[in-house]
Order: sequence, then C-alpha cells, then structure tokens
Amino acid sequence: MIEKPKFQLYFLHPKFWLTWLGVLFLYLVSWLPYRLQLILGKGLGRLFKKAMPRRVNIARRNLQLCFPDYSDQQIEELVNRNLENTGIAYFEIGIAWWWPDWRIKRKLHVHGKENLQQAQAGGKGVLMLLFHFLSLEVHARLHGFVKPAVGLYRPHNNAVMEFLQTRGRGRSNKYMIQRRDVKGMLQAIANGEIAGYLPDQDYGRRRVEFVPFFNVPDASTTTGTSLFAKHPNCNVLVSRCVRRNDGTGYDVFYEPMLFDFPSGDDKADAARINKLVERAVEQAPEQYLWVHRRFKTRPQEDMQSYYN
Repeated sequence: MIEKPKFQLYFLHPKFWLTWLGVLFLYLVSWLPYRLQLILGKGLGRLFKKAMPRRVNIARRNLQLCFPDYSDQQIEELVNRNLENTGIAYFEIGIAWWWPDWRIKRKLHVHGKENLQQAQAGGKGVLMLLFHFLSLEVHARLHGFVKPAVGLYRPHNNAVMEFLQTRGRGRSNKYMIQRRDVKGMLQAIANGEIAGYLPDQDYGRRRVEFVPFFNVPDASTTTGTSLFAKHPNCNVLVSRCVRRNDGTGYDVFYEPMLFDFPSGDDKADAARINKLVERAVEQAPEQYLWVHRRFKTRPQEDMQSYYN
C-alpha cells in the first residue's frame, strides 16, 4: 500500500526545475474554462502529430491491424481524432489532479451504479476492470465520488511526478498499490475494497496468453485478471469512462457483473476480457490509447514484428 507522499526539499533540486515548469503550466491551464481546454487540447494533439512521428506511426499501425476493412482515409481520420484526444488527455491530468470537488462533480454522469452496489453486496471485494482510454485520469477521480477505491499503478521514474501523481490519483480515492504487489491487491479484495485493474496492455511474455484482439489473432494478454478474480471474496465488473463530445463532461459506466469468471481456463478468460475491451473501444475508438505498442510481443521471439 502506498500512502500519500509528503513534500520533500529534495524536490526543489535544479534537476527538477523543468518538471516544475511543466507542472506550473499544466496547473494554470487547469483553471481555464473547460471548453477552452478542449480546444487547446485538440491543438496540442495536432502538434503531437508533427512532433512524435514514431508514436503516430504506432497508432496508425494498431488501427490498421485492428480494423483492416477501413480505408486509408478512414484510418487517417481516426488517427487525427485520436491525436486530438491525446492532447485533451494531457490537460485532463490537471483537471483530475487539481480541480476542486464542486467543479469536477458537475461533469460526472453515472450509469449503472446499481451494478457496482450489487457487486459489493455482502462485503464482497470488487475487481473493477478499467481500460486504457485517454480520460483514465479523470475516470479515477470521478469514480471516487461514486465509491472510493484502490488501484494498481506503475511508479514514476521522476520523483516529483511520483509525488504529484500519487497525491492526484488518491485525491478522491483511498490508496495506491504498486503493480507488482500481488499480495497487496489480493488483500484489498479480501478486505472488501474496490480494486481497479487494467488488463488491456502488452505486458510481455510472463503470465500471459496469446489470444485474439480485434483482427490480431495472438495479442499478448495478461492472466492477472483471472489470478485476482479467483479470490473467494471477489466479484468482477467493467467500468468505462467516455468524454462527451458536446463538452458537458463524462459518462462513467458500471457494467453488470461477470458471471462464471474465472472459468478455470486462462486462455478462454483472456479471450473473454479482450472481447470486453473490444466492445468498449467500439463505443469511442478515437478516445482509446492507440499509441501504445499493443502487439509488440509475439508468441515466438523470432517471429516478425507487427511494427516493422
């Protein structure tokens, strides 16, 4: 369990000055009107497209692999919209970490809260599956107003950013668990907590199954979902967050509980999870994190990369 860290004088070391400059800019922008931030975010996304060609190529390739029936024009339009949403996501960090409760609560629109309540009935812990949508930081903050949770996370290499992200992500939630702390996650479930978990990235070869994801037949998919779901005090459901296109905020959905999960067959379970991710992505493909090399790990090390 990671408690909220305290400020240290070490954070004022000159090597962190550029970090603080970026943080100050983000903090100041966070106080601008929300719709203006959306406009600025789209503009920033267009700059990203010019400044980060490698990431743009990764997004383009992922979309080509997942949606082979799309024309080149459709792919490029989706890439452009995705980069614009990526720019918005940068400013959403400030919204999630620093907006006061009264301001961000006005942007919350909850759907399916009864599903979450059902999953918690009788003191059950909940493995809440989250996916890598670009509004993930806002999702975490907004969920805390529905029911505070705990969550796995990857520590930041920059000490100042680690301090800020841990405090920001815990602002309306309980505490963070380092992603390798399996025992800590299982203990949280045993204690009846809602534990957020993201199963939709390529985590390498360890504890994975190679199963379909959209049109890719062998996406490396973690079996961690099944590992945590096996706990006798655990129920599993999906929560997703979609940014509204009209600027009125975010729809946070709680889907019905998963039944007969885990099944005892890790491969079948991993394939089922990927289907859930697909269904969520299809609702707002432009808001998904396509710049991650989702298919970098092949079943055999000598197989040709999807990204060559």
